[in-house]
Amino acid sequence: MDATHPAPSLPAYDRKALTPGIVHIGLGNFHRAHMAVYLDDLFALGLSQDWAILGAGVRAPDAAMRAALKAQDCLSTVIELDPRGKTARRIGAMVDFLPVEPDNAALIAAMARPEIRIVSLTVTEGGYFINPATQAFDPKAPEIQADAAAPDRPGTAFGAILAALRARRAAGLAPFTVMSCDNLPGNGHVTRAAVTGLARLTDPGFADWIDAHVAFPNGMVDRITPATGPRERAMAAQFGLADDPVPVTCEPFRQWVLEDHFPTGRPALERVGVTFTDQVHAYELMKLRILNGGHATIAYPGGLMGVEYVHEAMAHPLILGLLNKLETEEIIPYVPPVPDTDIPAYYRLIVERFSNPEVADTERRLCLDGSNRQPKFIVPSIRDALAAAGSVQGLALVSALWCRYCAGLQDDGTPIAPNDPNWDLLQPLAQAARQRPEAWLDGLVSVYGEVAGDARFAQAFSGWLRQLWAEGTAATLRHYLQG
Repeated sequence: MDATHPAPSLPAYDRKALTPGIVHIGLGNFHRAHMAVYLDDLFALGLSQDWAILGAGVRAPDAAMRAALKAQDCLSTVIELDPRGKTARRIGAMVDFLPVEPDNAALIAAMARPEIRIVSLTVTEGGYFINPATQAFDPKAPEIQADAAAPDRPGTAFGAILAALRARRAAGLAPFTVMSCDNLPGNGHVTRAAVTGLARLTDPGFADWIDAHVAFPNGMVDRITPATGPRERAMAAQFGLADDPVPVTCEPFRQWVLEDHFPTGRPALERVGVTFTDQVHAYELMKLRILNGGHATIAYPGGLMGVEYVHEAMAHPLILGLLNKLETEEIIPYVPPVPDTDIPAYYRLIVERFSNPEVADTERRLCLDGSNRQPKFIVPSIRDALAAAGSVQGLALVSALWCRYCAGLQDDGTPIAPNDPNWDLLQPLAQAARQRPEAWLDGLVSVYGEVAGDARFAQAFSGWLRQLWAEGTAATLRHYLQG
């Protein structure tokens, strides 16, 4: 610990008094900086201390996280990157991390325990086996087919959940609530579709029972949490925690909005700032369009112009100009009202958050996985603007920037390393689109849906893509900003 960094705060409660009530699958940075922090705050009030977390993972790499956290008594270091001064705290909301096993036997046994009343997940957007063409659960995914063939030795989180629900039903125990904490539209509905969809492959009656008896509340989650690397570990060392290989850094802001649908009880999270409402969808749509859509907007121009960090992109007048003009003219006008929320003020907060230099989030991270993110964060705004006969010039430019990025070269010729699970599909389409812009839209109907065939959008997209190739990103952004 150096003189400029105060000692990290420790849990303000007796961890020995905690008992588990939640199994959480997926102990990545976001969970440890979000849900675990809310519970840590709650336990510090002396409340809900029978809702501690049992950590779990279903992938082989999760074993490394388990080893790291078990070595430090399941404490997580969370460093808040406030521009006015960084602070660190040790989060003690997790009391154990279950063994990571190919057949998930320890996980299933833990979820079947009567005191476990919530099973929560952060398994990333891509972990729900969604078919990109239909945006629905894909029962033909190889991992799902494997679980259907061997339901007693499941390899996926959803197969393990099914096995535990079967065990609870056989023992006469009420089912636990399944709570997704992933950044997905309708994440409760998506999780229900995965669990019941897998069940229906082998036992349709059990799938019907799940539909009737298991709760899957929807929720909206928000906190920017960069990936952990040498910078973050060095930062932890400054707080005297050089032996922590997996510290988490995050912005000061956090938000959690949840449906209050927990038949077997829940922690008193409203006491620490969680919003319970039956209008989660309104908050969610606002966040997906304005924040996530904003990230997608600033990602690719920065990626093409060699900008490394998000705060540097926000300091670039052309990129910030693109964001402001697009949000104001083509995104925010189609965001419905949100309870107790001033939407323009929310956008101003987003600009402030993106501009935080301490977060040091990278443009490359924002560029990652556009084939999954674009249909959730950009295409719905295009669809709404077209339906209202509004401008789609800015949205078409964002789409053209994504296409231009996927061609694999920055404006100065520097190669762009593959940055999407579908890069092998995207790069040839993007390169073909240099001469024939329609090749991109025709080849990605799974991303654009009916928007791909809209003549007005296609014309705008083609015009911007040709200009990007002919004049470069900076000149194209100037043209857009000049109207």
